[in-house]
Amino acid sequence: MADPSSYRPQPGEIPDSPGVYRFRDEHRRVIYVGKAKSLRQRLANYFQDLTNLHPRTRTMVTTAASVEWTVVSTEVEALQLEYTWIKEFDPRFNVKYRDDKSYPYLAVTMNEEFPRVQVMRGQKRKGVRYFGPYSHAWAIRDTVDLLLRVFPVRTCSAGVFKNAARTGRPCLLGYIGKCSAPCVGRISPEEHRELAEDFSDFMAGRTGTYLRRLEKQMMQAAEDMEYERAARLRDDIEALKKAMEKNAVVLTDATDADLIAVAEDELEAAVQIFHVRGGRVRGQRGWVTDKVEDVTTEALVEHALQQLYGEETGDSVPKEVLVPALPDPIEPVQDWLTGRRGSNVSLRIPQRGDKKALMETVQRNALQALALHKTKRASDLTTRSRALEEIADALELDSAPLRIECYDISHLQGEDVVASMVVFEDGLQRKGEYRRFQIKGFEGQDDVRSMHEVITRRFRRYLAEKEKTGEWADGDVLTEEDGRPKRFAYPPQLVVVDGGQPQVAAAKKALDGLGIDDIAVCGLAKRLEEVWVPGEDDPVVLPRSSEGLYLLQRVRDEAHRFAITYQRTKRTKRLRTSPLDEVPGLGETRKQALIKHFGSVKRLRSATIDQIQEVPGIGRKTAETIAVALAKAAPAAPAVNTATGEIMEEEEPETTAGSFGEPVSAGPPDERRGQET
Repeated sequence: MADPSSYRPQPGEIPDSPGVYRFRDEHRRVIYVGKAKSLRQRLANYFQDLTNLHPRTRTMVTTAASVEWTVVSTEVEALQLEYTWIKEFDPRFNVKYRDDKSYPYLAVTMNEEFPRVQVMRGQKRKGVRYFGPYSHAWAIRDTVDLLLRVFPVRTCSAGVFKNAARTGRPCLLGYIGKCSAPCVGRISPEEHRELAEDFSDFMAGRTGTYLRRLEKQMMQAAEDMEYERAARLRDDIEALKKAMEKNAVVLTDATDADLIAVAEDELEAAVQIFHVRGGRVRGQRGWVTDKVEDVTTEALVEHALQQLYGEETGDSVPKEVLVPALPDPIEPVQDWLTGRRGSNVSLRIPQRGDKKALMETVQRNALQALALHKTKRASDLTTRSRALEEIADALELDSAPLRIECYDISHLQGEDVVASMVVFEDGLQRKGEYRRFQIKGFEGQDDVRSMHEVITRRFRRYLAEKEKTGEWADGDVLTEEDGRPKRFAYPPQLVVVDGGQPQVAAAKKALDGLGIDDIAVCGLAKRLEEVWVPGEDDPVVLPRSSEGLYLLQRVRDEAHRFAITYQRTKRTKRLRTSPLDEVPGLGETRKQALIKHFGSVKRLRSATIDQIQEVPGIGRKTAETIAVALAKAAPAAPAVNTATGEIMEEEEPETTAGSFGEPVSAGPPDERRGQET
């Protein structure tokens, strides 16, 4: 525990101006980020008698080992910089809202030639129009199913679309009238894009104009005695009205607004948001947070606004934001929202009428969300604490292993040998700190030797980072410029390896070789789920019902999954390489032109130099280079029928667009954070 007086700035050092400050711990990790109208007055509050501080604030200042600040011109800049740093450093003592689920959106991919309507989750993409979020994906599909009758926009995947274009036959939706079938040319790209824009306008709330237009067309068709067309238009109008009924009118003045409510107790807070567009509730979402700092309702609202609109621009920020309490001061936040939208944004507390009644509904949802979260959290916290305690008792550790790292080796018959490192803190995954390794010291299959190499490389980096940051110098701590956590700067309390005695011995030998003796090591063997520790002839057997064993299994299985995903990606990339990759100066465009012209690498290999020159952009010299490169490259091994041993002569598969580039990454976005080392 640090004494705040040991790093308190000298009188007069802190400027009396707006800015953002950061507290760091002894490892130089940022643990708290805050903003202030006056840095001098705000920071002075942290360096008073500890007995006068809130318990959580007291814990923060005694955990910290230094404080630094950045001066900005205005409070709006301070608000933006605070949001950026909280997102970048993920400080443990800041309020961080966690989505209680990954909410689905209805998305229209306007960035494609033929826009597609689909369900999307995760980070928003440029050029895609989003509507929602919705509480359930089936709610989106129900709405889309009703609207496709009127707006037959494409909903199929790229593979289905290309296959239909190749065969000249649309999918089922094209036959039943719920897709305009642009894949087979029934409609032009321009007409299809206009359909997608009408669909988006209808979803955005501009429903009245479109319904009136359909009603006018229906009446005109009836007057012209085109009764079948009039009947179809009548049914279209009914479908649209049915879709609109799914979102009841809550604000009669057709307001675009977001309503934010907060329910809190001393330890946690829940936030609920209703997105109202055109007077109808178009989406709902919720967050829950631990109150790790002494924070008021006004500050919680401000943090929620940062989380909600920090990445949004334009119409994604509504004209009106209704909140239960106004941030203090309100002007910087309102100016910041106005800047994000590009026009005035009203931030206020509803006082009466429909808006106040709707806010009460949102507040009830927040209270229910907090109660439900606390019910789940109590069991979850107890279980994780018990699991860590059981592991500590079984391995005879001095304390519970709050940070666990697990390593696994993956290969395919000795090729593409890779390793993974996954991190669990407090029994929860820290996917941002996952790492992956290529085995470089040797070739072939040797899991024990591979484990020794990986552990050595990981902890050699740890020692290097430790020395670089000055932990071994006599109080002379080197200053980091960006403050980001180093890749291998933090040691675990427990290293888990996927395997038995040999792998455990290799990991222990690697640590001993580096002079590290304060990190525990164990291995989990798959066959009987036995826990092996260094220097013991018999394993530690945890009960099958043990929470500690369950946590070790989760850690081991996650390391295995991460390793095999990386190994498959490498293998796929290797198999997708082409002899044309070895031709110097041959870019992606000309590779694709060659394959399109000849159909496959095999046909290209048998072509003459004059035939190669017929491809646009290929000159005599380049054609000669291509011919030489293909002659040197060995053709792929023939396929063999494993049942009969018969060699199956086949044409080389046609190389399609994208075959020469990087393979599509397998796994969710957060999985791709793991850096190759």
